[in-house]
Amino acid sequence: MSTKRKINHDDKGLIFNIQKFSLNDGPGIRTVVFFKGCPLKCAWCANPESQARRPEKMYDEAKGCQIMVGEYRTVAEIMDVIMQDYDFYEESGGGVTLSGGEVLFQAPFAIKLAQAIKEKGIHLACETTGYTKPETFNEFYPYMDLIYFDCKQWSPLLHRQGTGGTNEMILKNMQTVIDSGKKYCIRIPVIPGFNYTDNDAQHFGELFGKMGVKRVELLPFHQFGLKKYADLGREYQMKDVAQLHSEDLLNYQKILQDAGITAQINGW
Repeated sequence: MSTKRKINHDDKGLIFNIQKFSLNDGPGIRTVVFFKGCPLKCAWCANPESQARRPEKMYDEAKGCQIMVGEYRTVAEIMDVIMQDYDFYEESGGGVTLSGGEVLFQAPFAIKLAQAIKEKGIHLACETTGYTKPETFNEFYPYMDLIYFDCKQWSPLLHRQGTGGTNEMILKNMQTVIDSGKKYCIRIPVIPGFNYTDNDAQHFGELFGKMGVKRVELLPFHQFGLKKYADLGREYQMKDVAQLHSEDLLNYQKILQDAGITAQINGW
């Protein structure tokens, strides 16, 4: 692990939600800290309120008015929320998950928060695109007990066309995690018009074979975030694209499995 940053509990990060009692973002009962801001611009993003690295207005139907999404919070303030459920983490084998947006878009703050969490002996996971400089990633990932890693495209060119950035840094950081012995989970969000062909599945199988990945999760495209775009006053480019279901990914799954990759479909 690299030299630790000195924790300043008054340092602030832009957070758009802290979700308690989560059961879907790692083992056990978890608190998920959602960082606001992302360097990628994925057209299918289900959490558009996470994209901009600034507070912004969003319509809240329950309140019948606009609210501000995103609040600057200190390490100490976030730790106060996290520690409220410490007993639940211990009893359930749970902990904390850092998510986004992209947690490493605010890397200095994320590293300080991760260090503070680990100093309390709490299991720590993250959900990341991996889109950051390797030197930044190398300072961050050793604090993690589990890393969920998106792998959106096998092709650097297609990745840039679909997300605004190439995948070279992502794959380099992913390989670092694979080689480190850390627990990790590679996820492919399967998106029509972007990575949903048999050719894509075959190339993913080849890529993972070279990298030493043995197991992946397939996440079928959904429209759960559709209303959020309207609430933010934004146009949603994928509003007319049909959702995928588990059965739509069976052939995709078979191609990966034929390549020696165990592929689990996390459908709905």
